[in-house]
Amino acid sequence: MAFTHLDPLGRARMVDVTPKEPTHRRATARGKVFMQPATTVAVANREVNKGDVLAVARVAAIQAAKRTSDMIPLCHPLLVGSVNVNFEIGDDFIEIEVTVDTVDRTGVEMEALHACAIAGLTIYDMCKSADRGMVIGEVALWEKTGGRSGTYRRTGNVASVVTKVVES
Repeated sequence: MAFTHLDPLGRARMVDVTPKEPTHRRATARGKVFMQPATTVAVANREVNKGDVLAVARVAAIQAAKRTSDMIPLCHPLLVGSVNVNFEIGDDFIEIEVTVDTVDRTGVEMEALHACAIAGLTIYDMCKSADRGMVIGEVALWEKTGGRSGTYRRTGNVASVVTKVVES
C-alpha cells in the first residue's frame, strides 16, 4: 500500500494537487454521543443550563469544517461551499450527520469528519455538568462523491466494521 503523504524517502509531505482540475466534491460523516436517557431528554427540551446544545454544536461543526487544515497538518485548505449539520436524538444517544460540499482539487472527507467530531465534543462540553459518562463514538465517513477515486458509500454500521478489524 502506498501512502500519498510520504515522499520516496519516507518523509511527510503535502500532496501536490495543483495539476488537478477543480470538481464538485461532497462528503458525509456521522458519529454519536452516547449518554444517559435523562440527558437526551434535557437536550431535546432545551433544558441544559448552558443553552441550546444542538444550535451551538451546529455552529461549532460549521466552524470546524472551515478550519480543518489548521488542525490536521497535511490537510489542504479548501474553499468550503456548504456545511449541513443534522442531529437525531435517540433514547440514549444523539447522532450527528455532517455533509460538506466544495468545488476544489481535493476532497472534503477530513472536513466532514472534523466537523462531526467537533460537534460531538461540543455536545459533551455543554452537557458534562449533568453527565460526565458520555461517550463520543462511531465517527466515520459514510459517503464521498467526486474526484478521481469516484464514489464511496459505507454499508452496514460502524460497530460491525470495528468488530471485523478487531477479529482480524
